[in-house]
Amino acid sequence: MRVVVADDSVLFREGLVRLLVEKGHEVLDAVGDATALQEAVERNQPDLAVIDVRMPPAMESDGAKSAAALRARHPGLGLLLLSSHIELHHVLPLVGTPGFGYLLKDRVLNLADFTAAAERVATGGSALDPAVVQALVLTRAGSALDDLTERELDVLGQVAEGLSNTAIAQKLVVSERTVEAHIRSVFTKLGLSDEGTNRRVLAVLRYLEAH
Repeated sequence: MRVVVADDSVLFREGLVRLLVEKGHEVLDAVGDATALQEAVERNQPDLAVIDVRMPPAMESDGAKSAAALRARHPGLGLLLLSSHIELHHVLPLVGTPGFGYLLKDRVLNLADFTAAAERVATGGSALDPAVVQALVLTRAGSALDDLTERELDVLGQVAEGLSNTAIAQKLVVSERTVEAHIRSVFTKLGLSDEGTNRRVLAVLRYLEAH
């Protein structure tokens, strides 16, 4: 995949570049502020932008704001946000959309998890850190998930993180057929039709809108 990396920490940015290159990906540009990020994406047209949430010039949520602006101009661009702390305000409209991920920087220490998440987001999938999912759920209220069993909620939580059925089965130590059965049950209970819709994305949105 073709990637642009944006992080104001030179050491962290160069570490990401080296990791991605070692995994066979092409890093088209690596920049340190939100303005340079916008220019790099426009110039290079990458498959994925890896973006620090807090960057210059304001050192607030400039990265998150840039991600939202880039999505409006480049709907097919994968966006993987990284942050040391969870900041939700500017990313809520992006959650649940294809090609979006939000990981805490601690997760990057697990190189296999990070590269898998980056590749998933670049191809239209999702990748949400478990801590981000928990924070999103705590900001919402409702009863859409009241009919789900504890295990169905567990499975839906893994879907929200962007895991495939195979990965969920491995993580929960159950068969893939069992995971498929749980997901079918979730779809049925949430009233999600498969006619022209991405039911996994819709289910995640319900998950994030209810407790």
